[in-house]
Amino acid sequence: MKLNKYIGNKQFYYKVFVIAIPLLIQQLITSFVNMLDNIMVGQTGTLAMSGVSVSNQIVTVFNLAVFGSISAASIFGAQFAGKKDTDGVRNCLRFKLIVEILIACIFIFGFLVFGKNLIGLFMHPEQDDLTTITKTMEYATQYIYIMTIGFIPFALSQCISSSMRECGETRLPMIASVSAVVVNFIGNSILIFGLFGFPALGPAGAAIATVISRFAEMLLSIFFALKNKERFPFYTGLFHHFSIPANLVKSICIKGFPLVCNEIMWSIGTAMITQCYSTRGIDALAAYNISSTITNLFFVSNIAMGDSISIMVGQHLGAGNIEEAVDTDRKLIVCTVMIAICFGISLMLLASLFPALYQTSDSVRNVAATMLRFGGMTMWISAIYNASYFTLRCGGKTIITFLFDSVGTIFVSFPVAYALAHFTTFPIQYMYLTVTVVDLYKVILGLFLVHKGIWVNNLVAGE
Repeated sequence: MKLNKYIGNKQFYYKVFVIAIPLLIQQLITSFVNMLDNIMVGQTGTLAMSGVSVSNQIVTVFNLAVFGSISAASIFGAQFAGKKDTDGVRNCLRFKLIVEILIACIFIFGFLVFGKNLIGLFMHPEQDDLTTITKTMEYATQYIYIMTIGFIPFALSQCISSSMRECGETRLPMIASVSAVVVNFIGNSILIFGLFGFPALGPAGAAIATVISRFAEMLLSIFFALKNKERFPFYTGLFHHFSIPANLVKSICIKGFPLVCNEIMWSIGTAMITQCYSTRGIDALAAYNISSTITNLFFVSNIAMGDSISIMVGQHLGAGNIEEAVDTDRKLIVCTVMIAICFGISLMLLASLFPALYQTSDSVRNVAATMLRFGGMTMWISAIYNASYFTLRCGGKTIITFLFDSVGTIFVSFPVAYALAHFTTFPIQYMYLTVTVVDLYKVILGLFLVHKGIWVNNLVAGE
């Protein structure tokens, strides 16, 4: 076995890090500020923190619906970029804008009408008293209603930034995203605690600050697009018409429908698993909220490397460089796992420090710390199946990724979580570990499918 088959040279890693580092910084700062936001809300009490946690589980369904539908067009956008086809990239962006506005409107209506009912699924009278449940639901409902105001600007900024990333530009989207999280952090500091004469709004203040940051990110993304039309010629003439070639729309829909379904079903499955965890009570939900927030901070490497796979491998496929696409993907997967192991060890070592930042009980902190250690210990699992998922997706194998990801979450992981919740007395931390380890089957299946090469497809050769 030759080492250079799995390990790249300096020039290779330079190209990787030029793309991956801005993505990593963007994800890291976003997750770090989310952690600080979570800590700030946590200072107002366990119930407020749990209410926001429940709302965010539901809002995540919208976020992932946006990411899934954008990813559908981005598969083609990245390959058009590799082909140097400006019209193709422009038409993909038009498709995104139309679809994302439609999705945002549907979710706004759904959350305003059914939001309270959805939140109620996470409340359990047999575990907590009526006063605790009522107050938690009040925080959660208020938070989710305010968050819907930011849905459209969030969707639009993701459309604009994704097209830049498809062309290999990750720095400008990073700047827009980082600026937004800074705005969010400042807004949270002022509105949650009532600084500088503003009223102390608690969780509602956190929601308002997030909405303001969504508008800030959208405006900055638009500014970058207008400022750099020479670098990104696909922005020129974008709104002259919204006519998109029928064959491209058909191709995106065929490849994209499984992706949209995957993201929505995966987020629903994750919310269902969280609902199983919530059967252990509000304190258990608070511990899970702390651990998932901190784990996401360390999980950023997996996300950044997954996006790098989509960009680099997708461009090689679009340019017809098949052997280079395979070689690049193999080395990127190895790199992803090595980084994840380093991040996982760091999380295990720091696990007891983060929960101490929260204004909650010692029992909640101890459970959260244990869950963080388990998260660090198993981070390599998610790294491998995440890299495999992005590999299959960039080659257009979206039905397989649908079966591989969300179907597995709903029909394998959720039943395990449900059985543990209703037929055992397992505490939440061991429920979490068991559900995470079950994902080993995705590691085996993912590596097998990548090795078989079924994802090696040029989707834009005839476009």
